[in-house]
Amino acid sequence: MRFRPCIDIHNGSVKQIVGGSLRDAGDQAHNNYVSEYDGAYYADMYRRDGFYGGHIILLNPVGSEWYEADVCQAQGALNAFPGGMQIGGGICPENAEHFLDIGASHVIVTSYVFRNGAVDFERLKALSALTGKDRLVLDLSCRRYEDGYYIMTDRWQNKTNVRLTTETMLMLQDYCDEFLVHAVDVEGRQNGVERELVSFLGHENICPVTYAGGIHSMEDLSYLETEGQKRLDFTIGSALDLFGGNLAYQDMLKYR
Repeated sequence: MRFRPCIDIHNGSVKQIVGGSLRDAGDQAHNNYVSEYDGAYYADMYRRDGFYGGHIILLNPVGSEWYEADVCQAQGALNAFPGGMQIGGGICPENAEHFLDIGASHVIVTSYVFRNGAVDFERLKALSALTGKDRLVLDLSCRRYEDGYYIMTDRWQNKTNVRLTTETMLMLQDYCDEFLVHAVDVEGRQNGVERELVSFLGHENICPVTYAGGIHSMEDLSYLETEGQKRLDFTIGSALDLFGGNLAYQDMLKYR
C-alpha cells in the first residue's frame, strides 16, 4: 500500500476540485483549493521524497482555451521528475508518445477507450500496442447507481454502460499495467472513502490499483489498509495539508 501523490491542473493552475463539479461548458469547476505554486514545485517535492507513480491530471478538455496552459504546467512537472509520474487527460494516439517521450512513466486513459457508452476494443488494442502494455494505465473512475458502479467518462460527466465488475477488470487488465479508480461521488468532498468500492477492489486478484476519493483521516487510511488487504495504493488531494487540508504530507512518508 503506497501513497501516490497527485498534481491536478485546471485552467492553467494546480488545484483541487470537487470531482463531480467539472463542466466543460465555460471550463467550470467548484474549487476546494487553488495553489500559488506550479506543477514543477510539487513534482520536485515528490521526487525529493521518493514518491514514484503519482499522477498528473489535465482537467480541461482538448480544445479548451486553457488546455495548452494545462499542458505547459504538466511539462514543467515532468521535467522536474522525469520517469516519476503518470499523466492523464485527453490522452490519445496523437499525443501519448509525446508525453512518454518528455518524461511520463505512463499515460492514463479513459474517454478515448470508453466510447459511445462501451469499451472500444479496437482503440484499446491499438493504444496498448503503441505505448506498450507496461506504460498504459486505464482510469476506471466510477459512480454508484442502483445496480452497481458504472465507469464515467469525459471528466466524470458521462455515464457509460460498463459496470465495474470482476469480469470487466479481468478483461481490461490484459491491455494495461495498472488501474486508477476515482470514486466520483466522494472525490474532493473529504467525508470518507467509498467503502463498498474499496472492499470490492481490495478483494479482487487483479493488476495494481490506485484508489482515490474521500480520504480525509488516518482512520480512512486504516480502513483502506484493512479492507484493501494492503493491495490498494491511494492518492489524497484536498485533505492533504499541501492543498489546504488537515492530513499531514509528512505522515505519508511511511507509505513510500
